[in-house]
Amino acid sequence: MRKANEAAAWLGTALLLACVLLPTGAFAQGCALCYTQAAGSGARMIAALRSGIFFLMVPPVLITIGIAWMAYKKRNQFNDGQETNSEDPSRQVSL
Repeated sequence: MRKANEAAAWLGTALLLACVLLPTGAFAQGCALCYTQAAGSGARMIAALRSGIFFLMVPPVLITIGIAWMAYKKRNQFNDGQETNSEDPSRQVSL
């Protein structure tokens, strides 16, 4: 089990490094119309666009954090039930 955790940690680290080291041009693939409109607008419009992007990013990030938190809290719920029933009946967990 420890080797599986180490492998998952290495995989996560490799994926994080790959995302960080990718060229930034790959992430800037917006439509030309949006780019020209944002470039030709004033400072207030650019600030409004940035705040709009921020507000559109908040719900998916919060949902992702919520799902990850629930998965972390429930990570051993099914494994504990199978281990206690098959090994020792005196170790059963009471809910």
